[in-house]
Amino acid sequence: MCLGIPGRVVEIHDDAGLRMATVDFGGIRREVCLSCTPEADVGSYVIVHVGFAITLVDEAEAGRTLDVLRAMASAVEGELGEPLP
Repeated sequence: MCLGIPGRVVEIHDDAGLRMATVDFGGIRREVCLSCTPEADVGSYVIVHVGFAITLVDEAEAGRTLDVLRAMASAVEGELGEPLP
């Protein structure tokens, strides 16, 4: 199963010409490529799939989605490599 997981952009930086970000998934932070979402900025919520932010989402929708994913803990753990806090 493949999941798109919402997270909040906490830092943006350049990595060899790619616009990258540190994204917080409710306490878990991962490096994410922003090439598909050039409009994303620090504080934006994005949906991340296989290391790429694929779309922006508002904070309320991100929160609802994270609540559902917490209820599906094993699927999230498989995608992120560890459970959501």
